[in-house]
Amino acid sequence: MLETLRNAFKIKDIRNRIIFTFLMLIVIRIGSQIPIPGVNRGVLATWFENQGSDAFNFFDAITGGSFLQMTIFALNITPYITSSIIMQLLTIAIPKLEEMQKDGEDGRKKIAEITRYLTVALALIESLAMAIGFGRSGWLENFNAMSVITIVVTMTAGSAVLMWIGERITEKGVGNGISIVLTINIISRIPEDLMTLYKQFIASSTNIGRAVLAAVIILAIILAVVVFVILLQDGQRKIPVQYSKKIQGRKQVGGQSSHIPLKVNTAGVIPIIFAQSLMQFPVVIAGILGKGNGTGIGSKILHGLSQQYWCDPKQPVYTIGLLVYIILVIAFAYFYTSITFNPLEIANNMKKQGGFIPGIRPGKPTSDYLSKILNYIVFIGAVGLVIVAVIPIFFSGVFGANVSFGGTSIIIIVGVVIETLKQIESQMRVRYYKGFLND
Repeated sequence: MLETLRNAFKIKDIRNRIIFTFLMLIVIRIGSQIPIPGVNRGVLATWFENQGSDAFNFFDAITGGSFLQMTIFALNITPYITSSIIMQLLTIAIPKLEEMQKDGEDGRKKIAEITRYLTVALALIESLAMAIGFGRSGWLENFNAMSVITIVVTMTAGSAVLMWIGERITEKGVGNGISIVLTINIISRIPEDLMTLYKQFIASSTNIGRAVLAAVIILAIILAVVVFVILLQDGQRKIPVQYSKKIQGRKQVGGQSSHIPLKVNTAGVIPIIFAQSLMQFPVVIAGILGKGNGTGIGSKILHGLSQQYWCDPKQPVYTIGLLVYIILVIAFAYFYTSITFNPLEIANNMKKQGGFIPGIRPGKPTSDYLSKILNYIVFIGAVGLVIVAVIPIFFSGVFGANVSFGGTSIIIIVGVVIETLKQIESQMRVRYYKGFLND
């Protein structure tokens, strides 16, 4: 990693791209400290602390602390992520969008434009709902039309600016801009979380030996999870493909070998985000409405949906929610893979190009074979996701290690770092080949 970055800085174009990305990240962190005018941040912070909901912790992590501090980037890029997922699902459901996606660069530009408009619309809806909700709860300094308009415009503009910065990083920087923005938000919260762990398990210990043991265990768990995520992200099954030879004119072409790379974690972090969103949505709504703190059956159901009650030895019944969460992660892994990877389409394309998998007949037998292999791989990847997601939940429930970053955050960070380094190496190889040809 360090060697790659050191070599990258020797190439002027790549060095300028890295510097541009770094400067944009500084702008993001500065914007994350500018408060929204008209919001009583002290009252709001007190309310958030009393909630203790993991849904708010996760949302605050992916916004880099902007949400709980109610800064101009409070919504961050969450509207863009939501609109991107919606567009992916609509592309499968609406034939016109599917045709647009297959229409090359022009089609992808049109889909990107629709995604931008949808992002602004979602930001408007979310900011308006939050502004009215804050006003009714007494969290605004003055609850009137002007204060609501100010908050809506500020939040929507902040989300649009971050979307623009993400696209500029993709164009003029290194890596996927939106992913990098999301990653820097999560990384910005890690020092605070590590300090929380230090105060809770190390500084509070009266025995030096126990303090050292606690530090070693914390570092070992973090290191083990990171290594496991790297293996999970890089793991893939290569399906060999052989192309038959063809006669074109007087030349014989084809006959080369290739492979289809099937990633173990095909769906990435999407299944965890889907499962968390589905289970935490009722908890967030109940918290905003001031419900869910009683002893009735409704409150118990909400506690079962909330991660903060899982794996608690004093209240083991709520861990049933964790089983539901695991089932949802596995189900969403299969669902998302099914809409992003079409074995039948790949089999047909291979048949048209004269390709075949050794020992498997072209056409439907190839499609069935790919589906069978994919089902095994998706299950392995889903189990890996569950392990990464459950480890922080287990230690939070049993030992009270409550931090904002968890398995989801680590998967995002590791995945983005790996992809960014691969892109830098790819650009370096392109520069090398250009220089070689020029010589």
